[in-house]
Amino acid sequence: MVPALAVADALRADGAEVEFVGGERAERELVPAAGYPFHELAVRGLDRKNPLKALKAIWLAFTAFFKARRLLRRLGADAVMGGGGYVAGPVGLAALTLGLPLVLTEADSHLGITNRLLARRARRLYLAFPIEGVEGEVVGRAIPDGTVGADREAARARFGIPSDALVILVFGGSLGALRINRASVEAFGAAAPAGAHVLHASGRRDHDELAVTLRTLGDPPHYHLEPYITPFADALAAADLAVARSGGSVFELAAAGLPAVLVPYPHATADHQTGNARWMADSGAAVVVPDAELDAARLEREVAALVGHRERLARMAAASAGLARPDAARDIAAGVIAELPT
Repeated sequence: MVPALAVADALRADGAEVEFVGGERAERELVPAAGYPFHELAVRGLDRKNPLKALKAIWLAFTAFFKARRLLRRLGADAVMGGGGYVAGPVGLAALTLGLPLVLTEADSHLGITNRLLARRARRLYLAFPIEGVEGEVVGRAIPDGTVGADREAARARFGIPSDALVILVFGGSLGALRINRASVEAFGAAAPAGAHVLHASGRRDHDELAVTLRTLGDPPHYHLEPYITPFADALAAADLAVARSGGSVFELAAAGLPAVLVPYPHATADHQTGNARWMADSGAAVVVPDAELDAARLEREVAALVGHRERLARMAAASAGLARPDAARDIAAGVIAELPT
């Protein structure tokens, strides 16, 4: 939803009216909170291991298609943008049968099944990464305005971090990442390399467990544990190095010019997080550690090798900034508007 909302903001800034069609997942809360009308369709993923569940998913998609047609007619939609996912399939197909322009976006390093099915009939396909064998315009992953650009000194003051400290930012997505969370506290709870400070956004699920561990270490002043950090731009501004998963946040790291130790989530669809991580690593902006190989000792070695060599860290930061695509949301919005009927 993050890139979709970023494009929506760019469209609204250009005078377009934007409404969302989504399922029962995070979009149900995120979209209204961002100020957009939200229309829910009941759909689910295709379970290839359970024939009964697969049949139900097909039936839901079939009925969602007709509901989407009625909805698009009632709204008087002029164009439809699909961001992949279950709902984008029936809504995109409904748009095509109604003769509406369809623009697709792909935020991952592989083309999802919905986009694979619709791409040939879409007017435009925007890609976050180059994908072998796929024709589309590579514009990067859209990130919201305000993702970067926070004041560094103010951000550090917010967390009680000295202005001259080297800061390691640890995070694992909205729910956190248990393996990264535990490895970080074990590796850096007692002491961080080169006297660094650690800013750790753990997610609520693991926060209490980690807080207890840090309490047994005397609540070290160099370790700053937070369940969430909002706005996250403050965390990015305060940091010199990130330890993270490698979902769509790799574009936020690039926008902030942050080097990273990336630990791809091994169960991501089509292993796209490994592809994302390799994209950064191949450009010299990141070090990749497979999830199964991550423990406190490995994390400590990888981070120490970077913070102990500031010139290397600076080169990685420059490489990360070179990957940034800050205009992705505006580029995609412009493409959607170009397809509107005159």
